[in-house]
Amino acid sequence: MRTKAPLLLAAALLSSPLHARDTQDAALDEATADAAAASSVPLDEIRRFVSVYNAVRQAYVEPVSDEALMHAAVKGLLFDLDPHSIYFDKDDAEAFREETSGAYGGIGIEVQPQPDGTILVVAPIDGTPAARAGLKSGDVIVAVDGKPLEAGGDGRGPLRGEPGTPVVLTIAREGRAAPFDVTVTRETIRVASVRSRMLEPGYGYLRIAAFQADTAADFARELASLQKQSGGLKGLVLDLRSNPGGLLVSAVQIADDLLEAGGIVSTRGRIALSDTSFNATPGDLLHGAPLVVLVDAGSASAAEVLAGALKDNGRARIVGSRTFGKGSVQTLLPLDNGDSVKLTTARYYTPDGTSIQAVGIVPDVVLQPGSDAGNGTARRVSEAELPGHLQGEAEAAAADGEVLEGEAPVRAALNVLKSLPR
Repeated sequence: MRTKAPLLLAAALLSSPLHARDTQDAALDEATADAAAASSVPLDEIRRFVSVYNAVRQAYVEPVSDEALMHAAVKGLLFDLDPHSIYFDKDDAEAFREETSGAYGGIGIEVQPQPDGTILVVAPIDGTPAARAGLKSGDVIVAVDGKPLEAGGDGRGPLRGEPGTPVVLTIAREGRAAPFDVTVTRETIRVASVRSRMLEPGYGYLRIAAFQADTAADFARELASLQKQSGGLKGLVLDLRSNPGGLLVSAVQIADDLLEAGGIVSTRGRIALSDTSFNATPGDLLHGAPLVVLVDAGSASAAEVLAGALKDNGRARIVGSRTFGKGSVQTLLPLDNGDSVKLTTARYYTPDGTSIQAVGIVPDVVLQPGSDAGNGTARRVSEAELPGHLQGEAEAAAADGEVLEGEAPVRAALNVLKSLPR
């Protein structure tokens, strides 16, 4: 009831014309007592909203429907909170849910919309059209099919479409003097989120590209395959580079598979339902063999949760670059009309009680981009750079990470792994 009263009051007043001051004031006075009893929203702010609404409705250069105005108002309510709180139309909400299942029509990319309407590339997903086209973490999409992007979207809509259809992206990239166009052909994206191989006899490599519904089961299956091939692993490189995150539960399950005991992650918010904690249960699928986790600036959210759990419990050495720093929890709240609100409701904390937000995970062994990094120019990207981001508790001490590409970081991680005691 706390949220409904102001909305009902506003709705009752929306039909009041600008010149009907007596009617409008009478409606406000009549509703004041009920609204004050049911809500803590100041009525002066409701008056201001209605005044602006009616001004636009009466005087804007072109007619605007009530539906369009209310839609814009609701989006604006979330827009200035933080970069991850977004209003989803029904279609966008369904697209968001599809991504966690790993099957949807698009180019295969994790993005973050910017206040000016541009789209920041957090990470392309392995094996997708975006990755094959050469899109990179830190790229900024400034236009789609030659049209500048409008503020207020979630960033996914313009990139979605029927498989087989092309889309032209105008990209701004650090180290390039001017934006350039990249044509990407959409596909049905079915992400194989886990893959593995042997690096050397006894030493395995396991890559997690994103955390989806089946990722934990795929991880256990791939790890079992490596154990069988090697006759018992001497060590494992777990590659989370440019992993944009995804389902928290999958990251928690994988952490549990690699830990015998200890905390995994906790969340804290303003309300009791936002406060949770996850702890490991006995049973390490790697049987105590040494573990190195490879991360970079594109490792975000659930990937940071997994890396933080393994680091704080002393289970793994973290190698690479400082991670993205997305340490906030988003809850998808469905609405009666089929739309949804993705709202930031809590912060993540590692087992040691450290907030990831706008700081990220600091590696034990820092790697620098080498010749494998394309043109050799480091591309820096982080949560702390996003306008309006949720303030981090230790943000002042944070420095941007770097994107690490190619096989050189894998070889470096293997060298660290072989140096660890068994």
